[in-house]
Amino acid sequence: MLSVLRNRTYRHLFIAQVIALIGTGLATVALGLLAYDVAGADAGSVLGTALAIKMVAYVAIAPAIGAVADRLPRRTLMVGADLTRGAVALMLPFVSQVWQVYVLIFLLQAASAAFTPTFQAVVPDALPAERDYTQALSLSRLAYDLESLFSPALAAALLSVITYNWLFLGTVAGFLASAALVVSVVLPKPVGSPAPRTGGAYTKAAAGTRLFFATPRLRALLALNLAVAAASATVTVNSVVYVRRLLGLGAAEVSLALGAYGGGSMIVALLLPRVLDRVSDRAVMLGGALLLTPVFTALGVLTAAGNGGWRRPALLGIWAAFGAACSMVLTPAGRLIRRSAPPAERTPAFAAQFSLSHGCWLLTYPLAGWVGAAAGLESAVIALGVIALGAGLLAVRLWPAREPVLVEHEHAGLHAGHPHLADAVRVPGGWRHRHRRLADGLHVHG
Repeated sequence: MLSVLRNRTYRHLFIAQVIALIGTGLATVALGLLAYDVAGADAGSVLGTALAIKMVAYVAIAPAIGAVADRLPRRTLMVGADLTRGAVALMLPFVSQVWQVYVLIFLLQAASAAFTPTFQAVVPDALPAERDYTQALSLSRLAYDLESLFSPALAAALLSVITYNWLFLGTVAGFLASAALVVSVVLPKPVGSPAPRTGGAYTKAAAGTRLFFATPRLRALLALNLAVAAASATVTVNSVVYVRRLLGLGAAEVSLALGAYGGGSMIVALLLPRVLDRVSDRAVMLGGALLLTPVFTALGVLTAAGNGGWRRPALLGIWAAFGAACSMVLTPAGRLIRRSAPPAERTPAFAAQFSLSHGCWLLTYPLAGWVGAAAGLESAVIALGVIALGAGLLAVRLWPAREPVLVEHEHAGLHAGHPHLADAVRVPGGWRHRHRRLADGLHVHG
């Protein structure tokens, strides 16, 4: 898997991603402490609102970035996003009002919504071989999981010798280092030119979403995103409730439970490059989504059970199974987008995936918290389990078992010298050719 790091461009981009993730993790810890200083007993409400603002920024800004991505150099876009994030992090220690927290968090996450889809679109151009790209996807999944474990530990170690305000400077350093690494390489240009887009700003911003709805496997990916969101919301929102209230354990056990989730995800990410050489993306991703139902069932049994020493290892096993199932869905997702969108259309497609997947989390995160608080953990498990099952079954229905490798079709209205018609033959009313299924402005077949 580490062989892909021999590629200088990808190596610098991957290191930039890891450093930026660590900086973001430090900022997350510092933000919680800042919220307590600013809002006192209302810190939980402030953080909850800040997380909601984060998701809204992701859902709203990513499509807008996709609309203008073809007009801006990708390196300029990524470096600008890093510098913006660094500037915002630099201002956070000087916050004295709650509204200032909200404004800065929106700007910070808006910049992340610009950086991440652009980064994701660059990687398949830097690693054109599918096996290399698959290994890169696994490395990215590992980076996210390791960050969730490493950043809190690093923050705890730093807080033993410095105040939390200095953590924001660590975040600034991370974003500046990320920008420097992006500047240090020449990013590959996407092959071809984007399909011409007509219409207003909304039409252009929605182009990436239309790409998704044009191809069956990408429509299935939308349902898979919802299934994963149901599971990840259960872990993220209710881990502390299960560990502290249901099991009566200490705060350290919360970190252990989250670590079990990350461990399950990392094990799958390490195994997937070899598995995907033998098993189709469809089988792996649908299998991961359908695995969530028995895991939710096991969690329901644990939630309803009485006292017993078996419940602690059972919870860790369930959380690890959640992590493994989610990784089975999330890790190969980039391969679907890479195959479905031509190179010049990948940034809008990845922006749509970024926006739509976070839209699912925007739905399931508050659902997990509100239902759990109002009706109990059993009701939350049932509600989110039903969502995961329904989304998984919908994905099975939307993703055909056999998709034609080459799609024969005609184009009307394209001029004879259009680059897309290089291998087409003239027929009455247009041009006919065939190629792998694409979802872009020139193709509406699904």
